[in-house]
Amino acid sequence: MRLVLASSNPGKLREIGAVLSGFDIVPQSALGIADAEEPHCTFLENALAKARHASGAANLPALADDSGLCVPALGGEPGVHSAYYAGREGEREARDARNNAKLLSVLGTERGAFYVCLMVLVRRPEDPRPLVAEGIWRGEIARAPRGTNGFGYDPLFWLPSLHKTAAELEPEHKNRISHRGMALQKLLALLDDGT
Repeated sequence: MRLVLASSNPGKLREIGAVLSGFDIVPQSALGIADAEEPHCTFLENALAKARHASGAANLPALADDSGLCVPALGGEPGVHSAYYAGREGEREARDARNNAKLLSVLGTERGAFYVCLMVLVRRPEDPRPLVAEGIWRGEIARAPRGTNGFGYDPLFWLPSLHKTAAELEPEHKNRISHRGMALQKLLALLDDGT
């Protein structure tokens, strides 16, 4: 199946491409498609908006995810605003560093957190039955960043059972156990099911 991937995030492109290696995946940027607006307050609505936008522009089935870090002690923040928690200025790596610094500055003693990934596949822009899969990855927020793999909040996302942050995991290991990896596996099961 040929799919347009509705993302310009290099970390997402790498992770999704590794899991879906059997598919012909074309990043929307390779087709000159700009990122869709993400004005919604839920991961599902944003993912669906991105998938429909990319599918319409490319005239292909489209895959999109909306994901983020949720911290219950902060009322679920940064949530759908994870990528721009500390503002929209600068390149992605600089924004990631500012987002991590802000998170550490506002967090108290309650450090539980989870990543959410809502993955949506539409066969065409007006698909009335999009395939939807969700992955949730539970952990904690570390006291300081550790590791150089991954992106976003990965250097702070502590996995107590592994005694590592997500940024200390090898990419293949992360893809098996992460929120995005879980959502992709569920999506593949739906495709195999012929849903």
